[in-house]
Amino acid sequence: MKEAIRIIGIDPGLRRTGWGIIETLGNSLRFVASGTILSDAKLDLASRLCQLHDGLAGVIHDQKPHESAVEHTFVNKDATATLKLGQARGIALLVPALAGLKVAEYAPNAVKKAVIGVGHGEKKQIHMMVKVLMPKAMFDTDDAADAIAVAICHAHHRQSAIGRLLIEQKLAAMA
Repeated sequence: MKEAIRIIGIDPGLRRTGWGIIETLGNSLRFVASGTILSDAKLDLASRLCQLHDGLAGVIHDQKPHESAVEHTFVNKDATATLKLGQARGIALLVPALAGLKVAEYAPNAVKKAVIGVGHGEKKQIHMMVKVLMPKAMFDTDDAADAIAVAICHAHHRQSAIGRLLIEQKLAAMA
């Protein structure tokens, strides 16, 4: 019997970085845990990034995921805020990579399409579908719910990639 693959989804943010852990085995998904890492807005940027780093490193150490997925951030009109968000996203990419995990990246529209079936939708729709797909899922913030959605997106894309690889292997064996 195959072993379940544990995936961490990360929704990066400087104030709040959401994380969600799911397991996938075949077509089934199982909620494991979720949460939000907070940084102290009173601290300087470098200290806040360290808080995010240490928090994510702790989650990865405790939860032991096999793969990770991070949501792309959108560009907003405030250049300074966009740069800070990009730096937080850098931490979200760095921490799993340092732990030896492959890091997949997904655009927000891809996450929405994987979870609610269309590329545009409200947060309430995403949260509702996360609960439909995984009734035992619990999340303390929108960021944690979004991170679970990122993990679900990766689980779906991961299965598609495995299916394509198996087809390619069968075709190569027939040649």
